[in-house]
Amino acid sequence: MMTYPLQESDYTLIEAASERIKQLYEEDKHHVGAALKTKSGKIVAAVHIEAYVGRITVCAEAIAIGKAISDGEKEFDTIVAVKHPYSDETNRELKVVSPCGMCRELISDYAEDCFVIIEFDGETVKTRISELLPLKYTRSS
Repeated sequence: MMTYPLQESDYTLIEAASERIKQLYEEDKHHVGAALKTKSGKIVAAVHIEAYVGRITVCAEAIAIGKAISDGEKEFDTIVAVKHPYSDETNRELKVVSPCGMCRELISDYAEDCFVIIEFDGETVKTRISELLPLKYTRSS
């Protein structure tokens, strides 16, 4: 997988996701925050919405994408998700997490050249969504 070193703006994005989940964290309701930087430079942050029936839970990345689109933004540069620890976890640090499979599909559908910030081999790096979702199913495939 090809990775790229983080730029100053990437740390700003991680901080935006971290701040959003710290502000809105509720046990069993919101434990992941995401931040999306559009190509125009706007940062959109959101939290995931937990549901007791798992299949209707909505990921933070999906909410950030929907929020950006609803605000008229259509071109995305970079996205990151940050997990807040549950109250019974001993490690209290927030952690950058990789998008789930459904979010990888969604990110790729709306921004096939988008960067994604992830933890890889003990480092925080960024990569293209296409690296996380190779051989993507598309209309033309």
